[in-house]
Amino acid sequence: MNSNELKSRLYLNPARILVMGFAAVILVGMSLLMLPAASIDQTSVGFVDALFTATSAVCVTGLVVVDTGTHWTVFGKTVIAFLIQIGGIGFMSMATLFAVILGKRISLKERLLIQQAVGQNTLSGVVRFSLYLLALTFGLELVGALLLSFRFVPEYGLATGVGYAVFHAVSAFCNAGFDLIGDGRSLTPYVSDPLVNFTVGGLVILGGLGFTVVLDIINHYKTRRYALHTRLVLMMTVILLAGGTCLFLLLEWNNPETMGNLHFLEKVQAGFFQSLTTRTAGFNTVDTASLTTASQLLTVILMFIGGSPASTAGGIKTVTFGVMLIMAVSVIQGKENVEIFRRKIPFDIVNRAVTILVIGLLMVVMVTMGLSIMEPHFSFMEILFEVTSAFGTVGLSTGITSMLSTPGKVLLIITMFAGRVGTLTIAFALASRQSRYQNLVHYAEERVMVG
Repeated sequence: MNSNELKSRLYLNPARILVMGFAAVILVGMSLLMLPAASIDQTSVGFVDALFTATSAVCVTGLVVVDTGTHWTVFGKTVIAFLIQIGGIGFMSMATLFAVILGKRISLKERLLIQQAVGQNTLSGVVRFSLYLLALTFGLELVGALLLSFRFVPEYGLATGVGYAVFHAVSAFCNAGFDLIGDGRSLTPYVSDPLVNFTVGGLVILGGLGFTVVLDIINHYKTRRYALHTRLVLMMTVILLAGGTCLFLLLEWNNPETMGNLHFLEKVQAGFFQSLTTRTAGFNTVDTASLTTASQLLTVILMFIGGSPASTAGGIKTVTFGVMLIMAVSVIQGKENVEIFRRKIPFDIVNRAVTILVIGLLMVVMVTMGLSIMEPHFSFMEILFEVTSAFGTVGLSTGITSMLSTPGKVLLIITMFAGRVGTLTIAFALASRQSRYQNLVHYAEERVMVG
């Protein structure tokens, strides 16, 4: 083996480095959460539960095996908040911030990593974009924390109230779903509170739109036009929010365990919040376990779709789902190209969307089968719900997470990690392979029957 071949084998592409970086952050977080000082009872939570919590935080999922509000000390909660922040905006963005503060020069290789991490198409301006991303994130979280403090400070006191406000603002914008309310209630005590609902909901939506979309909206006054990506994200977000709200209201309107006892406006508010939170936020203002079977299935579908690309959200992403719908419509209409808003979507993008959808479906199916074998005492819907929540990095649960066996928890840890970084890796790998092997070989065409 010559030196060039050795270098080629040892070379780590950006996707692999991002995966290793996420894993390293998880391991550091796990080590801190295993410390007795992190738990209120001053005993270590154990390897598996610490790993599960750290993975859930870094992958901004929100599934928990111990109650966040009552189990962890201020130190433990602070560690979780930092893990959520790093996982939400990406460790490369945080590294960029520290490099700029310390006056360190950012190399070309580091710029390539930042480009992949923040979802940019070119190297031009990636450092500046990353700093904009951080400023936007911290600014929106600060506004959210200030608004939430008006509710939490009177209820919990100044120090605790401010801490709760900051934690929930970070968790909401990063679409993590961790809460400090305690006893697994999430935000159910605030189902009728517009301030909490719309502050948390607003942060969730902004975090789930994607940083490129938010900046495109901010810069609209300069360009006077939106990118196709932005228009597609906004269209799919409105469709999913409106459609989800209407369906949840229809399915839960008379359910006494969820919305049945609420007033009209409270029902609309609860339906809207349930629609937005299912797409990777993980908060809930109504009891998830008490939802009708139809509503739980709808939740599974929305969790699988998730948020938008280059955002803090998970799932296969709204644009992936949108491209699939547009492709179906184009085929039905007899069009040769996949078109929307008088623009043609390249077929390599369509192929990537199909691949991500198929791999996502296969992973959910395989993990559901595996967990069904490991946990036969839980129902199929409970297991499917839990697996999809882990894959979509949502965090909603019917309440079975803490009751899983150790192998079941390990399987969900792998699912959360794959759901957060797996689709990114797949997308990068597909882009790399397509650019490497494009148009090298052309085979004879032959038709097959489908449908």
